[in-house]
Amino acid sequence: MIAAVQIPLLKDILFILGFSVVVVLLFQRLKLPSILGFLVTGIIIGPYGLILIDALYEVELMAEIGVILLLFVIGTEFSLKQLNAIRKTVFLGGTLQFGLTILVATGVFILLDYSVESSVFIGFLFALSSTAIVLRLLQERNAMHTPHGQIALGILIFQDVIVVPMMLVTPILAGQADNVGREVALLLGKTAIVVAITIVSARYIVPRVFHWIAQTKSKELFLLATVVLCFAVAFLTSEAGLSLALGAFLAGLIVSESEYSHQATSLIIPFREIFTSFFFVSIGMLLDLGFLIDHIGFILLAVVIVMVVKAIIVGLSALALRYPMRTVLITGFTLFQVGEFAFILSKVGITYELLSPEMYQYFLSTSILTMAITPFVLQSGEKWADGILRKTGKLPLPTTPNNQPQTEDWHDHLVIIGYGVNGRNVAKAARLAQIPYVILELNPDTVRKEKAKGEHILFGDAIHDHILHQVHIDKARVVVVAISDPQATKQIISAIRQQAQTVHLIIRTRFIKETEELMRLGANEVIPEEFETSVEIFSRVLYRFLVPLDQISSWVEDIRKDNYSMLRPGGLPRVPASAAHLPDFNISCVRVQADSGKVVNKALADSHVRQNYGVTVLAIERNEELIADIDAEEMIRQHDLVYVSGPQEKIQQFYEAVS
Repeated sequence: MIAAVQIPLLKDILFILGFSVVVVLLFQRLKLPSILGFLVTGIIIGPYGLILIDALYEVELMAEIGVILLLFVIGTEFSLKQLNAIRKTVFLGGTLQFGLTILVATGVFILLDYSVESSVFIGFLFALSSTAIVLRLLQERNAMHTPHGQIALGILIFQDVIVVPMMLVTPILAGQADNVGREVALLLGKTAIVVAITIVSARYIVPRVFHWIAQTKSKELFLLATVVLCFAVAFLTSEAGLSLALGAFLAGLIVSESEYSHQATSLIIPFREIFTSFFFVSIGMLLDLGFLIDHIGFILLAVVIVMVVKAIIVGLSALALRYPMRTVLITGFTLFQVGEFAFILSKVGITYELLSPEMYQYFLSTSILTMAITPFVLQSGEKWADGILRKTGKLPLPTTPNNQPQTEDWHDHLVIIGYGVNGRNVAKAARLAQIPYVILELNPDTVRKEKAKGEHILFGDAIHDHILHQVHIDKARVVVVAISDPQATKQIISAIRQQAQTVHLIIRTRFIKETEELMRLGANEVIPEEFETSVEIFSRVLYRFLVPLDQISSWVEDIRKDNYSMLRPGGLPRVPASAAHLPDFNISCVRVQADSGKVVNKALADSHVRQNYGVTVLAIERNEELIADIDAEEMIRQHDLVYVSGPQEKIQQFYEAVS
């Protein structure tokens, strides 16, 4: 009989994930941030709560992996060029924030009768902000490329780099220095080597390696290579005396220089979500709830002081970089908390007796509370900044300096998934009709070749939410899926419908018998190959973009007459741009699923659809009969197909009201 194998860590993982599910679900119902739920989970099951976790060291290791994966994903969203663009923010903004915080904290604690050495060390602790929490929240809010997101990233990078020198300086403050000058010089040399390796790898090595791997079309191999790269660079920086998090960020930068960054990110994200939950839970475990309750008054006062002082200092740093006042205020609301690396540094301070056990508990309680408050402040930061500007009589100013990189503002566009014969023809028709479009393709050779020609084409698998997010699927007017894999087509339809219910979805398939299932999954139109696939797809796309019907008919007739020669280079004439740009005139069909509500079973005059949702009801299909003559007394009922027009985001709001 085989003896059962005991895995001690399995119990701890079960407690962490199980309690997290319950607590985060409760917090979601209360519309509270998930991060706060993880922190509370840590408090409940940690050594100062129910004491359910035994393997604290192993949990800390998994938490460290979470930070590595988080910083890797952040890095993939940038490039060396973009990082170079914010070098002034990193060095000037980081130095100002770091120096001013230490100066103020040192002065305050000297007045509180602490020694100069201890006061400076406490200043080190409060100078650090939370890289993991801030960057995670900025990423969730799609704010990484905003001005305040760029400043936050720059200052956080500086802080991550300066942590190691602070650890080297700590023995000097304690009077136990041992050739620190040599250590600093060695650290600078190692840093230069790491940066050089990063640049060379990003430009010459990794893009080629990933191209070879992508040619195998093995998702497992691609994922394995991505993880190896992430941890290899993190290990390299750790061996050089720098932080693991900085190495992970550099690894992400290396991948970002290739066309495979979006695919790499989409594969890593599920692992990041799991391991970052361990990180936030581990932070919650540090909080001594009994100490917090016993000293709640003083700790809350300290929290307010830390938040206000740090927000002012961060704001002054942004002001020195000549950003508008609105950006200055939002940045202050972003980096007011104390960070996780301060916890590591604080343990060094205890070792060298620069921090008393009591002061350590005050520091932990204050820091964790500032981290817990961060999601709420970031959520309201822009609103608060606008309110302050209005009260002072200053209107919000433009918030993006000319030298800052921006994401493309895709909306009302066409997404083409698959760049075979059909995808190329659709792209050609869209280009000639001046319709904005973006292409997703999984063949690395095709992506590289077409990108060199100037096509807006991305390497990525459309079954992943992250990839669809990159092409702004929720803002697209039409999506064409033109791939030959039936199973992948079904997965893509489901993935798209999870993010965008009202986008018009046109599917290319091989056989007519597949049509019914694809329609059931969410396709609006299915074009079997037995039809004239290319002609059907591009003509329907042009119709959705309101190109005149006589123009479409003329093109189709000429194409058939000339044996499709017009689809070859030099074919179709241009049409007026005005035909393709009517963003407020989207027409969509919405299925009514609700049996009651603000719209269902009410007359249009009473539900005020146009005033409340910004859409116009054009017609209603009920029991296979079309009601085209719509008056104010007409009612919308469950199972109706309602044809509406309006902006895409308004149609989405209407869909949510009736589903």
